[in-house]
Amino acid sequence: MRELWLVRHGETEWSLSGVHTGRTDIPLTAAGRERAGAVGRYLASRKFTAVLVSPLKRARETCRLAGYENAQIDADLREWDYGDYEGRTTPQIQADRPGWSLWSDGVPNGETAAQVAARAGRVIAHALAVPGEGDVALFAHGHILRVLAARWLGLPPQDGRLFALGTAAISTLGYERETPVITRWNLLVSA
Repeated sequence: MRELWLVRHGETEWSLSGVHTGRTDIPLTAAGRERAGAVGRYLASRKFTAVLVSPLKRARETCRLAGYENAQIDADLREWDYGDYEGRTTPQIQADRPGWSLWSDGVPNGETAAQVAARAGRVIAHALAVPGEGDVALFAHGHILRVLAARWLGLPPQDGRLFALGTAAISTLGYERETPVITRWNLLVSA
């Protein structure tokens, strides 16, 4: 049965500082580019039936540096739209809204968890419908991949909060018998 290989983009200045980065299109740092290359070395022996990538620069750059220059862009893999909270850290937001959590409180003028879950569901359907029998790699972002994992398991999108995911981390979603499971999570490979 097909596995989905999830790869979060490498480090950016904003991911390093904890800033919510949804639609802002920023490049990788030098360390992010180095770790993307390490992802490529780790995946070098893997042949994928398809490679799908977010349209945002940080994911496309990670994908390219990992050796997948001909990946198919899937707009549904873009990161959560943080609306008015784009470019702000959680502590900055909590100064105005004590106790705020993306997962339970959402964002003004951005996407809801249900909207992100709908996109994640379309990505899963797309990946499973790719012709052939091999695995599919998805290069994207922290929150969309966490929601995607929750949806794979049949959980509500808010349960994505339970899955920490570092930059340039590799995870896989597969099956135990016919049950969807996480087969590996948040694997960090050395640069």
